[in-house]
Amino acid sequence: MSTRDTVRAVLDRYGTTYAEEAGIRLADTPAPLWQLLVLTELLSARIDAGIAVAAAAELREAGHTTPERTRDTTWQERVDALVRGRYTRYDERTATQLGDAADLVVERYGGDLRRLAREADGDPREAARLLQEFPGIGATGASVFLREAQAVWPWLRPYLDDRVLDGARRAGLPSGAEELRGLVGGDDLARLAAGLVRITLLRDDEDPLG
Repeated sequence: MSTRDTVRAVLDRYGTTYAEEAGIRLADTPAPLWQLLVLTELLSARIDAGIAVAAAAELREAGHTTPERTRDTTWQERVDALVRGRYTRYDERTATQLGDAADLVVERYGGDLRRLAREADGDPREAARLLQEFPGIGATGASVFLREAQAVWPWLRPYLDDRVLDGARRAGLPSGAEELRGLVGGDDLARLAAGLVRITLLRDDEDPLG
């Protein structure tokens, strides 16, 4: 299989971003960026990614579409939405973190995470640092957000962290960020990153493209 064929196979088989899976129509506007941050909070816990995605969808259905709307909910309402999404192990802690995150987005960024991007001033490392100011989001969570956000924030591209590069090696692709960037259009980088991360989650005895 040629390198181009391998990339196409990764995109076709695994290239659904976590935002897409959660039903988030990602765009460079305040509401979907907030929804991506919520998803990032959920994925940052030691929990199955499928459960985190389902809980993010449940929160959105419950009206947590903007930080302002999240602020208007009670802690118990957030817990209840998380439990409906089967996010039960970390429901109480995460309900608190989501409330605190909403407060921070509204008070520091005027409800608009595009202001975080402007504050980062084109520096992905600074963006990662700012994201880690949100409760519950560490370096891994910041990478989750930025991998997905590069779909709508071109200045991040290529955001292909070590986990993505591990997946590339397993798929038999070049393991350099710039090399991978040259294999797809910019709009597909987030999908490729998601696909390669999903490959790292396969069992050791699974052939990702077999």
